[in-house]
Amino acid sequence: MANRVPFHKTYTNPHDLVILLQSRGLAIDDPTKAERYLEYIGYYRLSAYMYPLLQMPKEQHQYKQGVTFDQVMTLYRFDKKLRLFIFNEIEKIEVAVRSAIVNTGSELTGNPFWMTDGANFTNRSKFAHTMTLIDAEINRSREDFIVHFKQSYSDAYPPAWILAEVLPFGVMTNIYNNIKIPRIKKSISQKFGLQVAPFESWLTIVTLTRNSCCHHARVWNKQNTIRSMLPNRMSGAWLTLATDPLRIYFNLCIIKYFLDVISPQNDMRDKLIRLLSDYPSIDVNAMGFPKGWQQEPLWQ
Repeated sequence: MANRVPFHKTYTNPHDLVILLQSRGLAIDDPTKAERYLEYIGYYRLSAYMYPLLQMPKEQHQYKQGVTFDQVMTLYRFDKKLRLFIFNEIEKIEVAVRSAIVNTGSELTGNPFWMTDGANFTNRSKFAHTMTLIDAEINRSREDFIVHFKQSYSDAYPPAWILAEVLPFGVMTNIYNNIKIPRIKKSISQKFGLQVAPFESWLTIVTLTRNSCCHHARVWNKQNTIRSMLPNRMSGAWLTLATDPLRIYFNLCIIKYFLDVISPQNDMRDKLIRLLSDYPSIDVNAMGFPKGWQQEPLWQ
């Protein structure tokens, strides 16, 4: 911390940024259009897609020979479509996991209100934090079914199957992680052919990936911040090739595994192949795709 320095860079307008990029070797055929992109998307956001196109050493900020602003925008558009694709697939997982937690917990506890009963959870501090989040969601919600429940019943909280519909996926995974009764946790994870620990780990990866998509963050070549746990055994097909668990390809494999359990006839493979074929210039190696990935048991 001793060698920190004050931030000294000043704001640069889009017009001057175009000139700066051109001086660094980035070919820009239509400077006016480039200015408009920089104005409405932002230089800092686009710089993440410019960075891979720099020559080494990247600290010199010089672009590789022949690199164009159109290439930057192609990469930006691909990442946007990749996020939309991922989010659409994760939605199916979110709904299925939410349903499994609600149904299993309600059945095995025999308590419709088990999610707001501290006796069902291990860590009291985590439970208190979860209840704070639940209170916030209940107070904020204007959903007809929440309004109806408040007007019709004297209970402090709705039953689990109603409550879960207004809770973010992250809150639902926190509820699962904190469940005290091992039989409940095991029954839920087994619905997806996984042991409890890897199921929790994979839910974390799915949640973080979902959040990146929701917040419009770069995903195509971003590294995971945590390394997911691999199951000792699993009910479905998995990977045989060496795969970097910190790259987005591994996240896609986790999503595909869940979908194969939830919807065995899913078309995720076909949609992914179409997306990649629409953008042939994208470096799939930077995404962690191994050579021959389409022949993996998981993707067959």
